[in-house]
This record gives sequence, C-alpha cells and structure tokens, in this order.
Amino acid sequence: MPRAGCTLRSRCSEMCLGIPGQVVRTVDGTAGQVALVDVEGSQRKVNVGMLDHQGLDPGDWVLIHLGFAVERMDPDEAFEARAGLEHLGRGAAEANIAAPARTPRT
Repeated sequence: MPRAGCTLRSRCSEMCLGIPGQVVRTVDGTAGQVALVDVEGSQRKVNVGMLDHQGLDPGDWVLIHLGFAVERMDPDEAFEARAGLEHLGRGAAEANIAAPARTPRT
C-alpha cells in the first residue's frame, strides 16, 4: 500500500517540509510506535508507527513531518535534506535577495 504524502523518492509535484533525524532508540512501553530521534543535537520523541518496523535500528535516518516519521532515508539523503534546510534558513539578506516593497494600506 503506498504511503500518503510526499516523499523524497516519489518526486511528487506537491511539497511537504520534513526534517531528517537519526534514531537513537525506541521508547519503552510504546510497542515500537515511538522512537527517540536526534535532530541536530536535540532529541525528541517521534511517532514511527507509519513505517515498516523491520530494521528500524539506532543510527537509522528518518524524515520527520509534524512529529511523525514518514520515510526512511539513507545518510546521503539526510545530508542533502539538511543542506537544503540550512540554505532555506539563511534568509533573504544572506542570499542577497531584496525584500519585496510593501505598499501602505489606505
């Protein structure tokens, strides 16, 4: 059954924003539905119930959207996604893009 939503591999025309995270461990008492995931040095609980659990081990990379792991990633994909997010975070000033002029409301 195909997953709903946009993933890196699907190259779909819609866009979703996800962040890569590296699995630290599954959380005890959650029947394998929640994992502790490291995102840029910050660990957070992520629902991994949408993924096929076979082989989800510490060190694996996942794409997180709204607190849910929506896709497994290989390390190269995770690096590429992080680089893209860093580029987006630089802002217009660092990218030498002029901010659009604002017209005063009357």
